[in-house]
Amino acid sequence: MIPVEEALRRVLDLARPVGDERVGLRSAAGRVLRAAATARLDQPPFDASAMDGYAVRGDPGPGARFSLIGASRAGLGFAGTVGPGEAVRIFTGAPMPEGADRVIIQEDADPDATGFVLRENADRGRHVRPRGGDFAVGDVVDAPRRLRPADLALLAAMDVPEVTVARRPDVVILSTGDELVMPGEARGADQIVASNLFAIAAMAEAEGASVRILPIAPDDPERLGALFARTRGTDLVVSIGGASVGEHDLVAASATAARGFVPAFWKIAMRPGKPLMAGRLEDGAMMLGLPGNPVSAIVCTILFLLPLVRAMQGLADPAPRLHAGRLARGVEANGPRAHYMRARILPPGSDGLPRIEPFADQDSARLRVLSAADALLVRPAHAPASEAGSDAVFLPL
Repeated sequence: MIPVEEALRRVLDLARPVGDERVGLRSAAGRVLRAAATARLDQPPFDASAMDGYAVRGDPGPGARFSLIGASRAGLGFAGTVGPGEAVRIFTGAPMPEGADRVIIQEDADPDATGFVLRENADRGRHVRPRGGDFAVGDVVDAPRRLRPADLALLAAMDVPEVTVARRPDVVILSTGDELVMPGEARGADQIVASNLFAIAAMAEAEGASVRILPIAPDDPERLGALFARTRGTDLVVSIGGASVGEHDLVAASATAARGFVPAFWKIAMRPGKPLMAGRLEDGAMMLGLPGNPVSAIVCTILFLLPLVRAMQGLADPAPRLHAGRLARGVEANGPRAHYMRARILPPGSDGLPRIEPFADQDSARLRVLSAADALLVRPAHAPASEAGSDAVFLPL
């Protein structure tokens, strides 16, 4: 068995870039930007009012009177010039008229028939958004980065209609085992419903992958090999189950026979998730063999599959990010394998760090506990017993 850190390093060493493509902004949400995007205009494109009020010249004091000479609103500015003692009615976002450099907010104006008088104790702010105050022509959105909704708004405001993004990694998921049926299918007395693949597919898709699910593979070398042959042309093959030591665990042998699988490692010093394997197929595609145990498969997806998908899209630092916290209750000494314990995050204490409470039930076959968890408490190999309030590290779920 190899340590988790070494296993992750070997998995990421397998990653190969998937290539780039151009897409419109409507299709860019969640994609990884691969080439910096450059602003094609200033924002705002003119000095603009930050408030509803009156555009005036200079720095008039209380009691000053102004004559109203026009209006400026968003999309239709005032064409003239503002002189001393003159004002233009203006609205938020509208262009500042020539000659004006301050907006008197409407609450500070006492209107009369032809204009207004500035009140006592008026706001002294200028309330003007300068041209290019948000960004200017030539400013860039750096890459690589995953594009969030706010990034799309920024790119649109920069007048960037298309962006260069990483192609979605093409991932195929293959579940194995005579004991499995799909949800809703008739099942025998000794069969169970396949569950892992739905979580794994959803998590991979959330990281930007395009996922295809093959039919469940029976424990038969010939039929399993035929299904592996159908994975040709993909970037990453993910098998679930069949990676342990039982006589029916045929994944490695079938993948080797059908697609020339060369393993990078098999078995890691962690729980849940010991029987994990990874390697490369003869055409350069990657393969990750996940355990069949539900919680083990999902934890290994978080620790290894998702970082691999991120790395394939060119994201820097794709490894899971640990967070600091405090134990909400004591835990026993750990054994020789790193333990990823299902836990819940509690409100922070006086030190500002969240409290982490591991569940008492850590049976790796129980999905209901995982569904209730919002964190994995990480216990290193051979960690001593720790009391409540001790330092802790965790992965948010």
